[in-house]
Amino acid sequence: MNAQLAGVLQLTALLGALALAHRPLGDHIADVHTSRRHLRVERLVYRAVGVRPDAEVGWTGYLRGVLAFSLVGIALLYLLQRLQDVLPGSLGFATIPPDQAFNTAVSFVTNTNWQSYSGEQTMGHLVQTGGLAVQHFLSAAVGMAVAVALVRGFARTSTGALGNFWVDLVRGTVRVLLPLAACAALVLVACGVIQNLSGIHHVGQFLGGTQQWNGGAVASQEAVKLLGTNGGGYFNANSAHPFENPTPFSNLFEIFLILLLPVALTRTFGRMVGSTRQGYAVLGAMGVLWVAFAGLMLLTEHHGAGPAPELAGGAMEGKETRFGVSGSALFAVATTGTSTGAVNAFHSSFTGLGGGITMVMMQLGEIAPGGVGTGLYGMLITAVIAVFLAGLMVGRTPEYLGKRLGPREIKLAACALLVTPALVLLGTAAAVALPTPPDAMLNGGAHGFSEILYAYTSAAQNNGSAFAGLSADTPWYNTTLGLAMLLGRLLPIVFALALAGSLAAQRRRPATAGTLRTGTPLFTGLLTATPLVISGLTFVPALALGPLAEGLAA
Repeated sequence: MNAQLAGVLQLTALLGALALAHRPLGDHIADVHTSRRHLRVERLVYRAVGVRPDAEVGWTGYLRGVLAFSLVGIALLYLLQRLQDVLPGSLGFATIPPDQAFNTAVSFVTNTNWQSYSGEQTMGHLVQTGGLAVQHFLSAAVGMAVAVALVRGFARTSTGALGNFWVDLVRGTVRVLLPLAACAALVLVACGVIQNLSGIHHVGQFLGGTQQWNGGAVASQEAVKLLGTNGGGYFNANSAHPFENPTPFSNLFEIFLILLLPVALTRTFGRMVGSTRQGYAVLGAMGVLWVAFAGLMLLTEHHGAGPAPELAGGAMEGKETRFGVSGSALFAVATTGTSTGAVNAFHSSFTGLGGGITMVMMQLGEIAPGGVGTGLYGMLITAVIAVFLAGLMVGRTPEYLGKRLGPREIKLAACALLVTPALVLLGTAAAVALPTPPDAMLNGGAHGFSEILYAYTSAAQNNGSAFAGLSADTPWYNTTLGLAMLLGRLLPIVFALALAGSLAAQRRRPATAGTLRTGTPLFTGLLTATPLVISGLTFVPALALGPLAEGLAA
């Protein structure tokens, strides 16, 4: 009972902290993206890349900026890894193999941060700080920029302009992510997270032999890894490593960082469309889903079946004793409910139903509350579908925020929602059917299937967390998971920006007696149910072969 009470108290403290930060941070982000003033350092960046900051473009021009920036980022990060052995700060590590370098470059640029390598044994200081940590900032800023562009599509009328991608990217990085990450890094250093550039140390072990330990600029990377819902850790054990997450307080603070920006962006949305009630409706749907699954996760992990979990006070296998069941369960729901992918426990060692919850959180579409930017534009696209379904029920042309949702808008929203489930299911089917990939499975039966399903879910939904138990560092998985990450990131962005352009070109329609009121608890309930129905119809058959079968058999 004490352990369960601790979980409830942690959840309460977390929600209270998020509530306090929601309004001021959301207002700040709205002011950042609506201000006409450019900072001096921002003007220097615009001049260096040849951008006219006051020029706005339509959705195709905005999309070209996103695609060009992302593809160039992949190429540069790939080259940095391939040249690691001749660059300074390599710590003597060899160059990264081509398939793994491709997988890692795509992973970090797409905000997935899937890691098929041991960071402390593979990446030197230059690649970690000059390559991976930089993408922690930039990939999160890209997601935020796309979300802001979609919000402008709802807020603007009779115009094809969605803003300037380069301005949104720079402002999100300079005015939002950098200051918050600097403050968070100081807190983490105070908690005991290391921050240095020391070399390799060989430390004696209690039973003989030595173990290799690296230093590194961990606190600064850890801060933005969580704040930007990235998840790529400095060490192979990720946020279970004491150098990254040393205490129960640091664990709770890291969960707070993961949820901070996705929650605050709902306030930004309300401010930019001129109705904070709309932001609260979206936040309500996100909050109901996350809290409900957090409660289910605490319940399943505290009441794991079998004598060992009962004696340990919960399913402690694969979890750090300094965090306990509650700290691990809340972290798992936070990281899979967003696109973070950081882990402080082995999700493969959770109970069958607990592991299933982590998968379902991603399969909802990373919208509860989702990643930085991606969660907001994913939920807004879901809102378009929810309004369409409501319109079908009453026989009325759907409208959302004064914009008519015709066949074009519905098709774009449907494509944005269905592209990632297609990647997940096709990738999983191919990996199971072909003869070579199953050799990487360390488990058979339902649990082995869950490992593969989790991997493709994590990749296509740009989460990056690993179920463990799957040897993913093979040419097949490095290549196919890399493609799933790339398509799972860029295709929804294409559809989201096309939708934004279509909405921005419309005139705002006045509300009538037949207009669905979307800033109400009723709409929040509809918005909560819609992703459950969509993901249920899409993924329940696959889940029945994996975590559901395993959980019911326990």
